[in-house]
Formats: sequence, structure tokens, C-alpha cells
Amino acid sequence: MRFSRLFGKTLRQAPAEAESVSHQLLIRAGMIAQVAAGVYSYLPLGWRVLRKIEQIIREEMDKAGGQELTLPVLQPFELWQQSGRSVSFGQSLFTLKDRKEHKLALGPTHEEVITKLVQRYVQSYRDLPLLLYQIQTKFRDEPRPRGGLLRVREFIMKDLYSFDVDEAGLDVSYKKMSQAYKNIYARLGLPALIVEADSGAIGGKESHEFMVITESGEDEIIYCSNCGYAANRERAQFAKAVITSEEKQPLPLEELATPGTKTIEGVAGFVGVPVSQTLKAVFYSADGEFIFVVIRGDLEVNETKLRNALKCSELRLATESEVSEAGIVAGFASPIGIKDVKVVADDSITLGSNFIAGANKSGYHFRNANYPRDFRVDFMTDIALAHSGDNCSNCGSRLSSAQGIEVGHIFKLGIFISEKMEAFFLGRDGTSRPIVMGCYGIGLGRLLAAIVEQSHDGKGIIWPLSVAPYQVYLCPLYLDSPELASIAEDVYQSLEKGGIEVLYDDRSESAGVKFNDADLLGIPLRLTLSPRTLQKQSIEAKWRTEKETQLLPLENASAEVSRLLKGKNWLGKGE
Repeated sequence: MRFSRLFGKTLRQAPAEAESVSHQLLIRAGMIAQVAAGVYSYLPLGWRVLRKIEQIIREEMDKAGGQELTLPVLQPFELWQQSGRSVSFGQSLFTLKDRKEHKLALGPTHEEVITKLVQRYVQSYRDLPLLLYQIQTKFRDEPRPRGGLLRVREFIMKDLYSFDVDEAGLDVSYKKMSQAYKNIYARLGLPALIVEADSGAIGGKESHEFMVITESGEDEIIYCSNCGYAANRERAQFAKAVITSEEKQPLPLEELATPGTKTIEGVAGFVGVPVSQTLKAVFYSADGEFIFVVIRGDLEVNETKLRNALKCSELRLATESEVSEAGIVAGFASPIGIKDVKVVADDSITLGSNFIAGANKSGYHFRNANYPRDFRVDFMTDIALAHSGDNCSNCGSRLSSAQGIEVGHIFKLGIFISEKMEAFFLGRDGTSRPIVMGCYGIGLGRLLAAIVEQSHDGKGIIWPLSVAPYQVYLCPLYLDSPELASIAEDVYQSLEKGGIEVLYDDRSESAGVKFNDADLLGIPLRLTLSPRTLQKQSIEAKWRTEKETQLLPLENASAEVSRLLKGKNWLGKGE
């Protein structure tokens, strides 16, 4: 490809709205262009990278036994109603009506469609297992698209769905996909960490995310360096300390005047106890229902855990008016004496005694509040947010945290979707059973952005050889010399005939401009032809990741370049 004919321009400066490193560099390199908030065009260079990522994914899916198909973007809204996920996806589900007023959805994922398709063709256990996948455009109405390709409303995704006769079969499919994902990230040069994750609106009972650790990541990972435990912060568990008061036996409940102390810290300081000796009240609206949450004062509510516990689609903090309407005295509230309100408690309230809690009237708290003697809860579970420094629930060591980008998500759906979509099969014993399902997704644009976030420097992108838009950047200097221009053309033609992907910078630009663009685009190998190299009948070769250069004989340039490329692994690093 000749640079002068390449569609798209490099920029010296990134647009002000580009925040993440990948967003800045992909825009500057002329690889993507924004059309609207969360909607991007891939320009030729960016599209070449995406297609290579796609091919690596396709090869690994096929190797694992996947069969590729394609499913429609337009989906009947009735399918989403049948599965019940029209509610759980909520406003992130794009919907529209056709000219006959029939409601449709733009698919954010394809569990409903693929399950209906499998229902049509699978009758018996003999038809299973199945691994079916597609690489397809998806749509989600993200409330805050950001980070360039990291959080978008339209995106290309590989989604594979497994169909098995039982949980044991699902375990086999899950392990196959987990290994296939590891293979993909290895070929892309991405050190991806597998962590426990929340299933979110997809549903299911177990899921894992593959995360790339980077400072610009929007997800926080909680991990244990000692035993290897790792989880998304939304999911992370930790060992909660048992808090003992001076008097281990429950003491009589007594009212205590606490004027002007509405915060946990203020109350604890006023009474002279640690915050862990208090009970905190937090108020939510869950699908319109008022929820009173109680948790130990040294902990925070994990809203994802709470949403899952309540099985609601919309969870938000209650407004002041909603708190007032429920008869709650904000700043002085506790579940003691509360009626006609659903109370959800974190299990930390059982890991201590004689707590300080609100007295449900302004300016007063209770001393020596104990569960279950003094108050009731509708249900209790773990709804606490883990932090770096907490103790690991597996081995007791200190947990650490890091920022990461999700580059893949796998789910054990079980029979969650198949039962609702009536996808059954006849087992060996002749009984009808729901198909056991799993789903496995990778966002290709997010993966592309993650590579840039992980692999760049102050000059630009550093593409691994496996997905670089071109393998070689041919950079002749002083093209006003007829002799040099003729030799550069010959080298270009010989490289192309040798099957080498080459971007030929045929522009009449200065050496500085060309070298800067070569570094910005991140093409692995730069070949420089100049009057100085011609004197030595050679061409200068430089790897993007290295400072040193080497001279190759001009006569056999194509063969020498092929040798260099073959001597590098797919990451563009020496064997």
C-alpha cells in the first residue's frame, strides 16, 4: 500500500475529548473516526488490525470445535419478553418499531435467537453437545460511552454458545473455551488474568472475566498474591473481621443523646468507639420498592451484590423525599422498630455485638444494639464491598487491587435461558430436559484498544507482529533523487511479490515527519532507504521495539526481510 493513497490522516495532537491512551493514539494514527457518542468508523489501517484479531479468534474457536454461523441484528422483541431479559437489560436495550408497529430489538447479545434456533434442530441427546459462534455487530445503549473503543454503543463481538446435556458437559465446554481464550490472548501478546465476575444482565450462575492489567482500566480487580484468588471488585469476597466489644455478652439496649452527629464517623467519635462498633443504614429504591440496608459501620455496600440479592433490574440510592415518605429519620436510622419496610442486612452484623445504632429519632442513637434480639431483617447475605488490604477469604493473606480492562467474559448459563425459551431435548431415558447452556463473548474493538493500552510508548502504538496493519514500513528519504526513487519502487515491488505486507511511504516529506508517523502507526519493522545506505548498497532495518539498526544487502532485500520476520515470534520479539 502506498502511503500517498492511504485513506485517513495522521495527527500531531489528539482531540481534547480523547481521554484514554488507546483513544488518543488510534485517532492520531488515523485508524478510527468518531461518528457519534460511542459510535466509530474503522479506517483502513484500523480495519486491517481488526480483521487480523478476528481471524485469530476464528482459528481458536474452530480449533475448539466451534461452528460459525451468523444471526440477525434485528430481533423480535417477543423473544426478550419470553426470556424476561427485556426487564434486566432495561434501557440499554435498543428498540424500534417497523412500519406495521411491530416492536423489534437491536441485539446486544444473541442468547434468545440462538436458543430458538437450536430448539428447532435439536431433539435428542444425540444432537448434543454443540458449540455455535458468530462474529457480529451488537448494540447497547450505554448511558456514558467513553474511552474510545472501550465503552461504545455499537461494537463487533464474537459470541459463542455451548449446548450440553448436563452440568458435566457444560464443565467440559467451559474449560475448552477458557483454554481457547488463553490461546487468543497469548497470540495477541496480552497478559490476561482470569478473575471471578458478576454475570450481570446476561444471567447464569457462574462467570469469569479475562482482564488486562493497565492503569487506564475502568474495572478494579481484587486479588491475592499468596493463593492466586482474583475477582472483579463487583464480585470479590473477603474475610470480615470479628469485632468484639469489651463486654462479650449482649448488654441492655439503652438510648443515648447524640446531638448533631449524623455520620458514622461522627457518632463513633462522639461515643468513643471504633466505626466497626456501629451499624450503618443506607436506603435504596429497587425497581421502585424502598429498601432499608444495614451493614457494619466499617464496611461499604456493594451495589452489584445487593442488586443480585434483590433480583432487581434497577437499583439506586433513595431520594430524600423517598426516605422521608418511608418514615425514616436520615442520620439517626436503624432497623430497630422499623415496620412495613424491607430490611436487607450484610452478614457482618453477626460478627460483633453491642453496636451503636440509630434510635430513629433526631439527635439520638441506641447503645448495645444486637441482632436478632433487637431487630429483624427480611434476609441476610454478603453485600459488602472488598478493598485492597482486606483479608483473603481463602488463605487469610492481605488482598491487593489493580485496574484492568475486560477483554473477554464467559458464563455458565445453565438452564436459565433454555427453560424460558422452551429448548428441550429427549435424554437417554426418554424424558424431556432443558438444554444446559454457556455463553462466551469477546469484544473485538475493546480487544484492539486493550492491545494499544498495553503496548505503546511516548511515540505511538507498538503493534505485535500478529495483528499489525502492515509488517513493514518502507521509508525512503529524499525521493526527489530519481535514482533513489527508482530503487525504492523496485524494493517495494519485490517485497510485495515476496508476500510481505508493506506500507510504502512514497510522500515527499522530511525524514522527521516520516519517522514520527512510522513510530505513531506502530508497524513492527521500518526499512529506511537513503543516499547514505545506497552508498553501501544496503537498506537500514529497525524494529519498532528496539533502538539499534542493522544494514541489509539491497540486492536480496526481500529475502533478508523475510528472514528477519520469520526470526521473530508473533509478538515481534526475538526467539
